Amino acid sequence: MLRRVIEISGEGRRLSLNRGFLSISGPDGLLGEVPLDDVEAVIAATPSLSYTNQAVAALAERGAPLAICGKDFRPVAWLLPVSGHHAQGVRMEAQASCPRARKARLWAQIVKSKLTAQAEALERTERPSAQLRRLIRAFRSEDAATLEAQAAQRYFPLMFGDGFRRDRNSEGINALLNYGYTVLRAATARAIVAAGMNPSLSLFHGSRGDGLRLADDLIEPFRPTVDLTVLGLAEDGRLELTPGVKRALATVLASDFRSPAGTGPLSNALVRLAQSLSQAFADPSASLALPDPLIPLQANDGCST
Repeated sequence: MLRRVIEISGEGRRLSLNRGFLSISGPDGLLGEVPLDDVEAVIAATPSLSYTNQAVAALAERGAPLAICGKDFRPVAWLLPVSGHHAQGVRMEAQASCPRARKARLWAQIVKSKLTAQAEALERTERPSAQLRRLIRAFRSEDAATLEAQAAQRYFPLMFGDGFRRDRNSEGINALLNYGYTVLRAATARAIVAAGMNPSLSLFHGSRGDGLRLADDLIEPFRPTVDLTVLGLAEDGRLELTPGVKRALATVLASDFRSPAGTGPLSNALVRLAQSLSQAFADPSASLALPDPLIPLQANDGCST
């Protein structure tokens, strides 16, 4: 099932529950309602938003994250459910006790998939990818972190222009990337909790103050999908986070990916990846369900209010 990312902006917004619907209202009354079971995540991007406890609890019961954004549309808080899977305790124990060598092997698989997706994205837009292809050919698991950093230094200027630098505090393209990655991170957090894992226990990312370090690990192969969407918006001169731009960025979750299970939306690919990781924590012979390289994006009816 393809769910919606609900982004709330504007003054005086209020979230409440109404007979199985998430109800969004403003100073002049009702703005819209969305079935709770259709909600992938809610992004709160306005300081004047208020909530009923019923609405927040209903979102948590369905595993839908609530992301509260600060400046630059970067999340400053996340609400996630306490329980997301019937075997959560056992799976978290396996996750916490996973040997370091196995985690390094799993992280290396993710990095190689990310580099492949970055090269594919460059080629999709007729940009040179030879530098990244050389890194992929030279890839060794023990060098995963170094190669990822080297790839990032080459990839972003190739994708967005020689003068571009990834800066989370900047406007324009960087602000669009922030927002797109937030959408991706919310869906990843949902998939992690649904798989019975703790989103704070990572494979690689080590920020001490971040509660979604595992989400930052798992989104890596999917980031180029956001990058392609942002590039298209930038080429159209759409560099401000208008409601239409936010809706376009939310459509990344509908992007099609191939897998042994068939072709399906990115949100489903995240679920498969998270489930396979939970199995790999418990079983050293299990492999990650990583996506095939990117295929064309499809539109989704994202909701922005």
